[in-house]
Amino acid sequence: MTAFATPAKSSITHPEANGQAQPMVAGAPPADSRERVGQWMRQIQDEICQGLTAADGAGQFREDAWERPEGGGGRSRVITNGGVFEQGGVNFSEVWGTQLPPSILTQRPEAAGHGFYATGTSMVLHPKNPYIPTVHLNYRYFEAGPVWWFGGGIDLTPYYPFVEDVVHFHQTLKDACDRHNPHYYDTFKLWCDEYFFLKHRNETRGVGGIFFDYQDGTNELYRGPDAQGPAAHHSKQVGVPAQRNWEELFGFVQDCGRAFLPAYVPIIERRQSQEYGDRERNFQLYRRGRYVEFNLVYDRGTIFGLQTNGRTESILMSLPPLVRWEYGYQPDPNTREASLYEIFLKPQDWLNAPPQVPGLA
Repeated sequence: MTAFATPAKSSITHPEANGQAQPMVAGAPPADSRERVGQWMRQIQDEICQGLTAADGAGQFREDAWERPEGGGGRSRVITNGGVFEQGGVNFSEVWGTQLPPSILTQRPEAAGHGFYATGTSMVLHPKNPYIPTVHLNYRYFEAGPVWWFGGGIDLTPYYPFVEDVVHFHQTLKDACDRHNPHYYDTFKLWCDEYFFLKHRNETRGVGGIFFDYQDGTNELYRGPDAQGPAAHHSKQVGVPAQRNWEELFGFVQDCGRAFLPAYVPIIERRQSQEYGDRERNFQLYRRGRYVEFNLVYDRGTIFGLQTNGRTESILMSLPPLVRWEYGYQPDPNTREASLYEIFLKPQDWLNAPPQVPGLA
């Protein structure tokens, strides 16, 4: 296993025209922010891999340590052909450099002229059994001169969903959010519905979860592109929460990361023995195509990784091992496949008004 030294902040601060490095502004993170966040991102990767190995019961993660020529590196861990997981990856990365990617400059132009530091842990799991949902997680931290923020989230993508599974998943995330702010879950759930949306299909990727970005303790909770959407509207109603500093946000991200196993493993345990046949398998492979479409067209983590010359194998490990497309597919009416489109792929209030799903073929 290769160790990657975390650079001191001064070592990646871009010199200004007068040859003097610009000081961090008021409200800056602590001096050891990079060391602390980087260490925790490694730790949560370890914890998740240990929990998933136990849940799988047969497979083991293979690790590849890699280095980035421009600075930094990471650890990619992949499990294939396990007892539960057909393929899955849990990645840690920690990179730095002087050339900010365009996607960052578009969102935060005040970062221009500074070196950057970014670290995160990301995960995508593609189970064998179509009754076990695909799941995605990503938590990240970014610094560039006066700019810093936390971001990330988690979302569930079922093929044959059950309301009780979706409610459990969302309730676990809400419990983690509520330990920090009573408005986090409601805002970040709406943001998740907005973000994991395939515009060219006019459908959500799955049943959502939570998503947030650019959380630096200032401004309103929602910092996304749709100023007129439900997430923005709710955030405006909430206003700017008080007492949101670096320490509080770091604690929030830690609780969210540790909520993953209790949110997902019980679903595995309920569904892993459920029988399925060619019909369910073919539908699963078809719906995996939507996952591919989102990750290659919209996913900001994929875009950031490619723009910063990250490790391609690690960036694209989120793609499923098998997938199919079918021209003009339409599910038969009154089937479980149809209910996915008609009920589960539409934003729902899963905790206060979960939908009623009739008996289906």
